[in-house]
Amino acid sequence: MTGADRSGEIQGLLTQGMGSSLHWFPADVPVSRLATTLVAMANTRGGTVLIGVAPRSAQIQGVQDTAQVVDHIFQAALLADPPLVLPLPTIANVGHAQLLWITVPAGLPCVYNLEGRYLGREGSQTNPLPARQLRRLLMERGVLNFEAQIPLHATLDDLDPDKVTAYIRLLDLPGDETPEELLLRRGCLRLREDGAHPAQKLDPSRLYPTYAALLLFGKYPQQWLPNASILAARFLGEGMADRFIKQEMRGTLPDQLHQAEAFLREAQHSVVRLVGLTHQETPEYPLEAVRELLVNAVAHRDYNVQGDNIHVHMFADHLEVHSPGGLPGPMNLDNLLEARFSRNAVIMQVLADMGFVERLGYGLKRVMEVVRQNNLRLPQFEELAGSFRVTLYAAEADDLRNGALEALQAFQKLELNPRQELALNYLMHHRRITNREYQDLCPEVHSETLRRDLADLVERNVLVKIGDKRATYYVLKK
Repeated sequence: MTGADRSGEIQGLLTQGMGSSLHWFPADVPVSRLATTLVAMANTRGGTVLIGVAPRSAQIQGVQDTAQVVDHIFQAALLADPPLVLPLPTIANVGHAQLLWITVPAGLPCVYNLEGRYLGREGSQTNPLPARQLRRLLMERGVLNFEAQIPLHATLDDLDPDKVTAYIRLLDLPGDETPEELLLRRGCLRLREDGAHPAQKLDPSRLYPTYAALLLFGKYPQQWLPNASILAARFLGEGMADRFIKQEMRGTLPDQLHQAEAFLREAQHSVVRLVGLTHQETPEYPLEAVRELLVNAVAHRDYNVQGDNIHVHMFADHLEVHSPGGLPGPMNLDNLLEARFSRNAVIMQVLADMGFVERLGYGLKRVMEVVRQNNLRLPQFEELAGSFRVTLYAAEADDLRNGALEALQAFQKLELNPRQELALNYLMHHRRITNREYQDLCPEVHSETLRRDLADLVERNVLVKIGDKRATYYVLKK
């Protein structure tokens, strides 16, 4: 916990004034008051607490006093239920003064209370969370699962037996489980809690479908969730206009995915681009990337947000997928590609069983791989008011110079492997390629294999190696 000169950051924070993400206290702040603010920030969007700087410029004096305040911080964190686990406080220097800098990360995995009170930040105030906001927070952080709840009046008769049978056949599991037993184990059905002994024979009359079951196997899911659908539109230009074609995809989630993929496949135009080392007609948007975005939206949207659909807008130069609800649990824009958290674990698992999800948790990462392999602009991820948006950028037709065309003809005679063709394709659009960029193009291939690929191209006088060790990159030989 060393001191660092963070004067610029602190002055910027202080200029903004206190808000939902910033609060400061004098060194003698009571532990209970500090705990209140920490819990409220943890239940909102995180924030920063500064101790030692106050409107009267109170300062922490001496190492002994600083250690005492740090101890108070840990005491405050332990008062929360469950206890708050925070990064170590740091000492920040402001001129000749010092203050303690406490960071409360955004997207913590739990919902915290203080002596039974659930608190949140509203502007610079700490207030009890209203019941509706608390319920939403519990669902966002996985404490309550909307998909596991039982809709009022829903029964097993609301499930399509043909869809259930097709799913069970797809699994091809050994044993003689009944459909009800399998769906119960999969989390799609729940037992009515009426005191029956769990060892008793399963009574179907005590089983009820969850929202997940109705979305996956229901006869008419929109009876229970009217906005659980996909609304797709194709606009002719680069923005919304009066002329467009649209389609609403309804039915079960698997049916919606099939309908949406068919619509977007038909609505796409073709462009002539380099595929490997040859010119081919390709769709504006890689179908694999579009499919992954659709599955990601359906699997991870917040079905508790019932006032909106999933929206897919296709324009001349980009495609947007809007999914109701923010990022779930501990996920944020910084850890989006690495974090593993599913808001709808049952839906995700069943879609994986059906073949929609190749590897659990790798959807957006796969989108990035496909975009790089097609030499497209990287997608943009955004959290908007109550929704998550992904923007995928369209492919443009390749207009190669004569020199590049001659190089392509020469490369085609070299009998290169597909990975090497991918590297040369990349170099047709970029001035150089590094080992890291090549690894991004071929993420499933061992780094030593990729190193040998590049070394082989150097030996054949196709590439020139420049630099050494981590600074190495490769360019096309003129």
